Amino acid sequence: MHHLKLVHNMRAQSDPWFAEYLLRIGGDTKEVNGDGDVCLPDDICVPYFGDSEKDLDMLIECIFPNLNANMTSKDYITSRAILSTRNDWVDNINIKMIGMFQGGEMVYHSFDSAIDDPHNYYPSEFLNTLTPNGLPPHLLKLKISCPVILLRNIDPANGLCNGTRLVVRGFQKNSIDAEIVLGQHAGKRVFLP
Repeated sequence: MHHLKLVHNMRAQSDPWFAEYLLRIGGDTKEVNGDGDVCLPDDICVPYFGDSEKDLDMLIECIFPNLNANMTSKDYITSRAILSTRNDWVDNINIKMIGMFQGGEMVYHSFDSAIDDPHNYYPSEFLNTLTPNGLPPHLLKLKISCPVILLRNIDPANGLCNGTRLVVRGFQKNSIDAEIVLGQHAGKRVFLP
């Protein structure tokens, strides 16, 4: 039985030993077992117990300690991330973390009708289940101070391109008031449709 242990990603920024350790692994100079796996030291791992809900709570607390006390800090929010290999896991993590942010949530819905579909081959119920790469989900829940990442180029000259990291500052009926938090446009307020 394999036990998954996840690296606490922020330690590299403050611990030179950990940064050196990661470079040794990346440089293929660290010893591996017969399966080619690297055994990570226990002090840099988040234990895995097999209870998915409890394990996710522990991972979030390790990566985002004291979230509610630090949620208004741009540096705190943008210097941490939980990475996943599957989109459905990302969706579950996002739902859980949005629930942890204080304040009321705003829910945005996608447009859900097909053009030139006289026989209703593509009903809205079906369209709402699709999450094509680069598009947000049908139901997007956000709260003030939560981080977001753009999934497409909107206005690259003004910093709104695929991968731009922002923090939500307010809501309008059909747009999101956000602040760019990294790069040369950091601090700029924008409205995202």
